[in-house]
Amino acid sequence: MRYAIYFAPEPASPLSELAASWIGRDAATGKAVQQPDFDGLGADELAGITGPARRYGFHATLKAPFRLAEGLSDHDLFQAMETFCSGRPRFAIEGVTVGAIEGFVALLPQGDVSELNSFAGDVVSAFDGCRAELTESEIERRNPEHLSLAELRNLMRWGYPYVFDCFRFHMTLTSRVPDKDRERILGAAREHFAPVTGQKFPINALTLFVEPEPGAPFEIHSRTPLAHGLHRKTA
Repeated sequence: MRYAIYFAPEPASPLSELAASWIGRDAATGKAVQQPDFDGLGADELAGITGPARRYGFHATLKAPFRLAEGLSDHDLFQAMETFCSGRPRFAIEGVTVGAIEGFVALLPQGDVSELNSFAGDVVSAFDGCRAELTESEIERRNPEHLSLAELRNLMRWGYPYVFDCFRFHMTLTSRVPDKDRERILGAAREHFAPVTGQKFPINALTLFVEPEPGAPFEIHSRTPLAHGLHRKTA
């Protein structure tokens, strides 16, 4: 079994429901969701480009999928999440917008992301003791030969290339799409997510996803709220 600590919107919220419709699956219930047809993007094509997003569930990666370190139990991980979240205040970003990142269509943050990036880095470091070391096959699956030096160092130290200075918050909506199709798909995504874009966007919980067995769809296990009314300590 693997675990992942993600940001995901509250189940049954407008964003969660729109995302489940787009990718064709609700990770909170495990149920398939009928995907829409758009002018220029039919449901069959949409199903084809959302396969990986459907398996992993709608989310933004904070602590990438990992196996538990030897000697730790589920309870240890859950308790670590409770402890972390009780000491971290919820906050908000200006909004999200549909865009492209490295050839993928995704929801991207708007405005100042410094607090968001700092929070993501805290999650990476706080839970690293819960993570088993990567195996050789797990390292190879990340295609280390294609990573930058900084990304490779992150992979070997933190188990994932895209952390700290290499981190960019995004909620993936598609697999990598050809340049010739990207604007058409972006247009459909902008239409679909218009009701929730450009609005203040809360970062108010961590969501624990689980992969019950290799290759199985990830499922939402639990959602741990961040604290109310706390402030970060300053030096």
